Amino acid sequence: MRVMKFGGTSVGSAESILKVKKIVEAVEEPVIVVVSALGGITDHLLTTARLAAAGNSAYEQELALVEQRHTTVIAGLTRNPNAGMTVLLDELKNILKGVFLVKELSQKTSDSIVSYGERLSSLIVAAVLDGARLFDARAFIQTDRQFSKHIVDFKATNLLIEQTFVDLPKISVVPGFIAADKTTGDVTNLGRGGSDYTAAILAAALKARILEIWTDVDGFMTADPRIITNAYVIEKMTYVEAMELSNFGAKVVYPPTIYPAYHENIPILIKNTFNPDAAGTYITRDHLRDEKPIRGISSINDTSLITVQGLGMVGVLGVNYRIFKALSKIGVSVFMVSQTASENTSTLGVRDADAELAVEALRREFEQELRQGEINNFKVEKGLATVAIVGENMKHVPGIAGKLFGTLGRSGISTIALAQSASETNISFVIKSEHLRKALNALHDSFFLSEYQVLNIFLVGVRTVGGQLLETIRRQQRPLMEHNGLKLNVVGIARKNKMLLDRNGINPEKCIEKLNAEGQDSSPKKLQKAILEMNIFNSVFVDCTASAEVAELYEEFLSHNISVVAANKVASSGTYENYRKLKAITYKTGVKYLFETNVGAGLPIINTMNALTNSGDKILKIEAVLSGTLNFIFNTISAEIPLSKAIQMAQEAGFAEPDPRLDLNGTDVLRKLVILSREAGYEMNQSDVEKNLFIPDPYFEGSTDDFWKKIPELNAEFEAKRQKLAAEGKKSRFVAVMDNGKCSIGLQSVSAAHPFYELEGSNNIIMITTERYYEYPMIIKGYGAGAAVTAAGVFSDIISIANIR
Repeated sequence: MRVMKFGGTSVGSAESILKVKKIVEAVEEPVIVVVSALGGITDHLLTTARLAAAGNSAYEQELALVEQRHTTVIAGLTRNPNAGMTVLLDELKNILKGVFLVKELSQKTSDSIVSYGERLSSLIVAAVLDGARLFDARAFIQTDRQFSKHIVDFKATNLLIEQTFVDLPKISVVPGFIAADKTTGDVTNLGRGGSDYTAAILAAALKARILEIWTDVDGFMTADPRIITNAYVIEKMTYVEAMELSNFGAKVVYPPTIYPAYHENIPILIKNTFNPDAAGTYITRDHLRDEKPIRGISSINDTSLITVQGLGMVGVLGVNYRIFKALSKIGVSVFMVSQTASENTSTLGVRDADAELAVEALRREFEQELRQGEINNFKVEKGLATVAIVGENMKHVPGIAGKLFGTLGRSGISTIALAQSASETNISFVIKSEHLRKALNALHDSFFLSEYQVLNIFLVGVRTVGGQLLETIRRQQRPLMEHNGLKLNVVGIARKNKMLLDRNGINPEKCIEKLNAEGQDSSPKKLQKAILEMNIFNSVFVDCTASAEVAELYEEFLSHNISVVAANKVASSGTYENYRKLKAITYKTGVKYLFETNVGAGLPIINTMNALTNSGDKILKIEAVLSGTLNFIFNTISAEIPLSKAIQMAQEAGFAEPDPRLDLNGTDVLRKLVILSREAGYEMNQSDVEKNLFIPDPYFEGSTDDFWKKIPELNAEFEAKRQKLAAEGKKSRFVAVMDNGKCSIGLQSVSAAHPFYELEGSNNIIMITTERYYEYPMIIKGYGAGAAVTAAGVFSDIISIANIR
């Protein structure tokens, strides 16, 4: 035989009850069906009772809603228990009328009132199921009162169950949740969620083949799907894992349900009434060995920590006994304990609602010690959340705790308290509530519970380079997911005055269109505030602008464990103090600040230099052609094409800025040389660089139109220089040099034997002399300008942050 329990949503409407009918009547073996009250009815009954006890006649309207709900359900069914329901509702009305008149609500009366939820629902379900027989749980589930709770007397209960079901009908219907006091016969209950427990008690007593819990979810999930969008159903797990997850917030099964089934080795199957074809979660003793060290993550959001501290606790026997005795007397449950080895501090995790009550009880218990100063005043910390990672495989995998704290640390999340048992099936820790979503996402991703590792991207600047980057992300999203298990999730895009943020992701193909249509007013500071408030795990801020205001945001992002990828050169070439500050933050937080494309677009220059210095080599000298624009100009100048025309062609080809003077004054090259010098290990500021410009200062004065009018004046001079160099077999190159910490930029003539001579088009070249590469310097050469190659370089930096597994 089997026991099947159906929750409140499963019997919450006529349509759902008909689904239950179809499921139950398809079972060929004898079955006991345990039902909860209609969804939400227990809360309605409690509200009705409180109103009546307060002498508020509004209880009658609340009771009318209860009656109407049941009437609506049976109206949609072909068979209904009208007479029986009328009797029960009349009883309920009379009890509530009495409460209203005497304005008093005892626990006994409250238990009696809430029992009508299951009594009514079981009556309805029994009438609908063909050949079903209704049983009253109060006749065979008996409880003892211990402190303020009703505890099942298993010896008496099991005997009564065996006697009651000696002749098992094809379908038996039992109201869940309710029971009776063994001594007085008064109505009691098994606690909220107790219908699961009722089913488990019946299954264990009758040695059922299986216990099925039918609910409105497909089973235990790897994490809360409301927080982790890619959480998935755990198909198999052990009783221990199910118990641990249930105790820490996974509301799939009422925690006490597990033990009776475990004791009799009865499998538990979690199924979805509204998706009966789903496999569900199968729970047994069998330990599933697989590659995943943890089975799931659970959390409790309303956590308070009570700290008991004092030197008077050290070496004193019975302190913890007194703590738990005092709390048990008032019915406060402690779900986590953390104690120092010195015994002078114990920290207790309780629900927020119990915190003040618990502290008062402890103050009474330790009144003398507090007065004598042996124990400090109790400290209560609220606004916390408890997270538990659960899995029996953890005991076989070393380094789980290290990985846990490493993941939290990289996300900028500090743990406040920690508990782990010797069984190594559960590591529980407490964090601030505001970090819960971020922590769950980071851990779910880190421990491979997610199908994909997720990297969340905020992109500012969506024109040339940014637009190309979005296209690259769109093109590479599917291959990276399929081959590398990496999901690039664009969660925010922005331009100068608009932003669009969505933690679930924005389609890169349509995000600019959405930005234009749905974007909010923005500024760099507004964008920063919005991103920090989202508090998304494993995220990277990508700057494809040239804005100094945007560059000022980096420090705050890095300090909040958001990596930064910048095509923007402002921060890396600005003051040395700020450059070092940003670097120091990355060392401290473990996040990354990458700017490979600041020099040479997509060429691997900075990464190569870092690899050299990290391996112990020392960079002595850098010689480079770093301006694609200037290289294009000097490669284009000829007898037919004068300087002014070459500049114009560079602009038309997209190499030069709209105002070409920004390229011709050498500022871009100077910034790049400063960046390279710093990455080589030298302290360098822009003012330290010697500038030898080839266009006189007067040509940079006035408007852009003034420049275009005056620049032809230099054509003849540059043509004469070109002819002279050509006669000598040489060419002009605008070269940046760093020699043992001394920097300069300027025009140089190079012979045919020089590596810079054959540099074509807008290409860049860098020659690096080190202690190892002294006689034969290392040369890196290739495209050094253009939106496509720059976007590719930015994309490469983004991928390096992801640490593809």
